[in-house]
Amino acid sequence: MTAPTITTPKVLCIHDVAPNRRRGGDMRTLLSPATVGSTSGFFGTLTLEPGEVVTEHWHPYSEEFLFCVRGDVTARLDGQHHALGADHGVCIPIGMRHRIVNTGEQTAFLVFHLSPLAPRPNLGHVDTEELPNPHVPHTPVILSGPHADSRTGGPRP
Repeated sequence: MTAPTITTPKVLCIHDVAPNRRRGGDMRTLLSPATVGSTSGFFGTLTLEPGEVVTEHWHPYSEEFLFCVRGDVTARLDGQHHALGADHGVCIPIGMRHRIVNTGEQTAFLVFHLSPLAPRPNLGHVDTEELPNPHVPHTPVILSGPHADSRTGGPRP
């Protein structure tokens, strides 16, 4: 299936997109080639309960911008631990291994953006530790909202 091309603004709510729990946490890729036809990167949210982890991985083509809206997390970047509290962000360079853990006592909420895109979605992440939910599909699914296909539950072609 070919991703739609952006010709008009497209608005989605995080509740329109199914959570991806493949690497841990509740990750929702909100604005992406699959959901809105973006061509330069993708954007989403991450919710982590206390003690919850996003397993270590790296991106061979993209740098990742990660901003902590609420809570306290620790980002392990190439083995070095960095505290990331509310209102703090980090730019994770291309090729840097990273793992995120909620080290606080409340639910953490973060937003992320990756750019540029990998040549194909399956080339975007390289996992370096065992996934907690390897059976979960990697492709974002639109559950509801103006861009859902009512026949399939996915994005409109």
